[in-house]
Amino acid sequence: MTLTATDIHPTPRAITPVAAPAAFARVRDLRLDFFRGIAMFIILMSHTPGNFLIMWIPARWGFSDATEMFVFCSGMASAIAFGSTFDRAGWRLGTARVGFRIWQVYWAHIGLFIAIAALMAGLDYFGGFDKTYIGLLNLWRFFEDPAVPLLGLLTLTYVPNYFDILPMYIVVLAMMPVVMALQRIHTGLVFVFMITLWLGAQAWLMGAHTLQLPAEPWSDRMWYFNPFAWQLVFFTGFALMRGWIPKPPVHVGLIVLAAAIVLFNFALSEIAARAIRLNWFFATGAGNPIMEARQALQPLIDKTGFGLLRYTHFLALAYLAWVIAGENGANLLARGTGMLARIWGIMLAMILKVGQQSLAVFIVSMFLALVMGFVMDMTGRGTLNALLVNLGGAAVLVAAAYGAGWFKSNPWKRVN
Repeated sequence: MTLTATDIHPTPRAITPVAAPAAFARVRDLRLDFFRGIAMFIILMSHTPGNFLIMWIPARWGFSDATEMFVFCSGMASAIAFGSTFDRAGWRLGTARVGFRIWQVYWAHIGLFIAIAALMAGLDYFGGFDKTYIGLLNLWRFFEDPAVPLLGLLTLTYVPNYFDILPMYIVVLAMMPVVMALQRIHTGLVFVFMITLWLGAQAWLMGAHTLQLPAEPWSDRMWYFNPFAWQLVFFTGFALMRGWIPKPPVHVGLIVLAAAIVLFNFALSEIAARAIRLNWFFATGAGNPIMEARQALQPLIDKTGFGLLRYTHFLALAYLAWVIAGENGANLLARGTGMLARIWGIMLAMILKVGQQSLAVFIVSMFLALVMGFVMDMTGRGTLNALLVNLGGAAVLVAAAYGAGWFKSNPWKRVN
């Protein structure tokens, strides 16, 4: 299959968000599914234990990573999926639909935890390996005395680090009816809400009064992804898709500014710090100046509190990617009929399908990443073997996406 400009019809170019918010919210940009699909593959690689490709994911080249990409695109997708319901059916039914989605994500989270806990326990019980897999995710407390952890799991007061993205997404989704209600009063209140919550989640600013949620009943550990901070990037994507934030123009000044921000981030990236540590360049006897700079900037690059430099780096990358991809993602489409065009068309179709089925694919990827880590434990982590395992994992994600799409199409209803 070759994906060409005639295979995907571009969305309408000129829709005035203020005059027609419902129509604007239903527009689906090719770039949304593409970059969300890319984020899914990166998330798989980054969660695979001992995967050498982790050293080359976007997080190593700047402050933001695939998490920002996923949450931002989820905000845009939510504007399409839920925004039109609020417009068409009203606030009450819009809230009900969001509540139903929260219900789905909640049980997906519970099911994922149980499946992974069973996998880890099974490997330890039947495998007889030197490595303890329960300890890989620090699940000792759950298996030693499951009563309190089980109650915490169901109330989202027990959130192990590996399982923290979906709970964050649940809380952010629960904020959507509030955002829609505020926008009915005045759009500016939405941004006041977003900024106020973000400021309240900054530990360096609020101290003991920081807006946080407990991650386990037996310690003072908090959620790794603070939803009161991460809502900022989610609702930025949401507001852009709703038209509350105007579409940025393609302007040479903005391109230069975005590129400068990306280069600044690269100069302070983990890759640059590693290069100094390995004595590639700029080595000094006083230590690693990049690591020292990163430590000084910690409040601004903190992942839990979604530091401001993470936000600006992501926005700069997103703008550059938006410009490069072209209007409605036109530059992503395969051109011509040659072999390379056909190969890219097939790859693009698979990436888009993965992006369209992000929840199902995410659930599969979190389980699959641990299976991939186990396979490499058994077979070795040589470059060729690791590449084959990653390629196999990517193929499973694609298969899961097509499978989820097939089930959602209700094929049994088309049988006479």
